[in-house]
Amino acid sequence: MTEQTALPETGAVVGKPDAAVVRDALGVGVAVGLSGFAFGVTSAGSGLTLAQTCALSLLVFTGASQFALVGALAAGGNPLTAAAGAFFLGVRNAFYGLRLSQLLALPRAVRPFAAQWVIDETTAVALAQPTRRGVRIGFTVTGLTLYVLWNLTTLLGALGAEAIGDTAAWGLDAAGPAVFLALLAPMLQSTTERTVAGVAVLLGLGLLPVLPAGVPVLVAAQAAPLVLWAGGRRAGGAAHDRPAPADGAEGER
Repeated sequence: MTEQTALPETGAVVGKPDAAVVRDALGVGVAVGLSGFAFGVTSAGSGLTLAQTCALSLLVFTGASQFALVGALAAGGNPLTAAAGAFFLGVRNAFYGLRLSQLLALPRAVRPFAAQWVIDETTAVALAQPTRRGVRIGFTVTGLTLYVLWNLTTLLGALGAEAIGDTAAWGLDAAGPAVFLALLAPMLQSTTERTVAGVAVLLGLGLLPVLPAGVPVLVAAQAAPLVLWAGGRRAGGAAHDRPAPADGAEGER
């Protein structure tokens, strides 16, 4: 199967009306953007200042990594370990960028700015569109809506953390991971993908009581290469055990 590296602008493929793409993008952007309030509260509760909390949302802008960082710090983890866990969670965005760069086909001068918006939500909306115009609209509207709302609600959450009191009692630190899982679950379509997710959960939760904060996330990231290696070994063993064709069978075909 040849990988699709280019999309028709319009016409050749019937895509969604622009209004429908904008509606879907706004829905995702608003729904996820509001969870920035939970991040602001959690970050302030973990000891970060208002400036540090807002800087994370402005510059990092990838919710799962941000929650991982402040969660590890709140649990007493080493800052370097916490940063490493957040970094490895954010690496997935680089792979999203490889695909989106082909579909968006943006001018070179615009790409560094667009890269800031390459996250789970913008990727999901963009990949759902059959035309380049739809991809660009979905990516732009989702990215803009989410960036503005996420940063605004981060600020409000950090400012309101003192009024809320004990942030741990509200369980707001679970909001970010819950949103991430809700977006990830529909993408786990193959057996391999579901196996990787399951092994990662087992590693992360199983090692949580015995390893320092932030380290279980790094170990859980090894689920993908572990499952792929095991699958390759299994496929190689099956090929080795397959009986060879009888002598002369090739010549009788």
